[in-house]
Amino acid sequence: MTDVLLTVGTRKGLFIGRGSGGSWEFDGPHFNAQAVYSIAIDTRRGPVPRLLVGGDSAHWGPSVFHSDDLGRTWVEPAKPAVKFPKDTGASLERVWQLHPAGAAAPDVVYAGTEPAALFRSTDRGETFELVRPLWEHPTRSQWVPGGGGEAVHTVVTDPRDAEAVTVAVSTAGVFRSQDGGASWAPSNRGVSAVFLPDPNPEFGQCVHKIAQDAGDVDRLYLQNHWGVYRSDDAGARWTDIGAGLPSDFGFAVAAHPHRSGTAYVFPITADADRVPAGHRCRVYRTGDAGDTWEPLSAGLPEGDHYGTVLRDALCTDDADPAGVYFGNRNGELFASADDGDSWRQIASHLPDVLCVRAAAMG
Repeated sequence: MTDVLLTVGTRKGLFIGRGSGGSWEFDGPHFNAQAVYSIAIDTRRGPVPRLLVGGDSAHWGPSVFHSDDLGRTWVEPAKPAVKFPKDTGASLERVWQLHPAGAAAPDVVYAGTEPAALFRSTDRGETFELVRPLWEHPTRSQWVPGGGGEAVHTVVTDPRDAEAVTVAVSTAGVFRSQDGGASWAPSNRGVSAVFLPDPNPEFGQCVHKIAQDAGDVDRLYLQNHWGVYRSDDAGARWTDIGAGLPSDFGFAVAAHPHRSGTAYVFPITADADRVPAGHRCRVYRTGDAGDTWEPLSAGLPEGDHYGTVLRDALCTDDADPAGVYFGNRNGELFASADDGDSWRQIASHLPDVLCVRAAAMG
């Protein structure tokens, strides 16, 4: 059976699990009492992945740590890895996303932050520089914070082209660059913003998460603040694929690591009632790129359930069959070793789960 590394960021630290089949062992918390909103498992160099963690100390402030020995030791740069230049007048509140770029750029790591900005590292996440063209985008003065703040919370890179980068901003929508971040264009055609006077603006959508298809990298799945969408042209246009779901409101979306057309969401009742749709703990899976959806509940709690899954708390590993994982705000952690067909609860009574990342180990 495949040995899997599972990292869980919570409101009060990081937990690291190793599992194979139905057996799991966890250690932690690392970064005790720090909120961990972002994790990356960088498998691009060497047999041991580099772990990157965005910690958020209430006393010392936010920082980015890395480990090259699976969390036994951690390195924090002597100077802040992510810091706004003085002339911006901004200060870092949180690192929402850490994203290793593709194989074409093996040392590049992106960081998405609050305030909404993108930072780029060329040394595997040890130091970062602000991507100024996005920070200085002419629409920025009209970006409005959402309920969770104003942040770059999703970064998607094209494995074929290191210059192609897509980000999601809450609540400004999707922006794309084709030139390594030198210029950016809104990319929200077809995504609605029901909370605005114009429900179909060029920008201003409240995108919650984007996932990239495994087989067709131009196919993207988007969970919006009301609406689940698919793009077949790298985000140039979006199509609503929410029909068949009990609710098209939610935060999380994840793609199968190998099977093209397969993605997962966790529907939430409503923006004003943020609990699982129908009060049932169910993941929904599509195998045909959103044309149809099926509920996955075998092994999940029965009866009324109120554990909300946040935008980065649903993920897949790269095993075959795929592991699928999610944690919720009840501190429960669930895993499937068979593409989501059946589930086991592998941890409980954790702090509020904020993000989950997994990778199969050789």
